[in-house]
Amino acid sequence: MKGLIDFPKALIKKTKNKFMNSCYLIIVQARMGSTRLPGKVLKKLGEKTALEHVIERLSQVKRDNKIIVATSDKCEDDEISVLCHKINIDCFRGSENNVLDRFYQAAKKYGYDNIVRITGDCPMIDPEIVEKTILLYEQEKLDYATNVLPPTFPKGLDTEVFSFKSLERAWQETSDEKLREHVTVYFWQNPDLFKQKHLINDINLSTKRWVLDYDVDYKFLQEIFCKFYPRKKDFRMNDILEFLKANPELEKINEGIDRKRELANSLK
Repeated sequence: MKGLIDFPKALIKKTKNKFMNSCYLIIVQARMGSTRLPGKVLKKLGEKTALEHVIERLSQVKRDNKIIVATSDKCEDDEISVLCHKINIDCFRGSENNVLDRFYQAAKKYGYDNIVRITGDCPMIDPEIVEKTILLYEQEKLDYATNVLPPTFPKGLDTEVFSFKSLERAWQETSDEKLREHVTVYFWQNPDLFKQKHLINDINLSTKRWVLDYDVDYKFLQEIFCKFYPRKKDFRMNDILEFLKANPELEKINEGIDRKRELANSLK
C-alpha cells in the first residue's frame, strides 16, 4: 500500500524535542446511540466511565493540547454533555449523522491548524502511540497520518492526525451523505490529493480487540481495568500484552469478531 512506513525509534528520539511544543486539537468522537452497545461510552470501567478513561489517557500525551468531545445535538447525548461539564472538558454538539460536518464545525470553532481524531469507545488508547503518530505526521510533513491502514495495532488504539486544511477540503468536496457519516474516508479514497503515511507496528497485533463495541468487549475490558486500575493508571500497550501472555484465556472473551468485516459493514 502506498505510504506505509515503519517509523524508526531513533528518529522518534531525534525529533521528539523539536516538536514537543506543537499544539493539537484532540477531538474525541462520542455518542450514546450505538446500535451494538447503547450508551457504551458512559459504561463504567472501575469508578470511571469509558469516556473519562479516554480523556484521562489522552491528557498524558506530552504536549500542550486541547481535548474536546464532539457529540450530537440529540437529547440522548445530553448525558455526555453533562459529564463533560462535570470533568471540565469542552463539549461540542453537532449533527448526529453528518459526522464530517460535526468535526469540521468543531475544528473551525477552536481554530487549531492540526487535529487528532480519537473515538470514545477506546478506553485503552495509548498516549505513546498517539505521540508516535503525531511525530510521523510532523516529520514527514503530511496531510494525514494514521495507524489503522493497514491495521497492525490492536483494535482500540486507533489514532488519526490531519490538518484543518485537509479536513476543510474533505468537508467541501464530499457530497455523498453516506461518506459524510465518516470523517476520514475521503482521505483514504484520495491518496493522490492528501499526502499520507501510516504507522506500522513491529509485530502485527491487529487480531487483538481492545475496543468497546459489544457486550463481550465490555467484559474483556473490565478484566483489564480490574488488573491495572487504579494501581497503575498509566498502563500501556506492552503492559497489557504481558498480562495477556500470562492470562491467554481472557482473549477468548471477545474473540471471533472480524475487524475487516466490521469496517466494511460500517462503510456500507
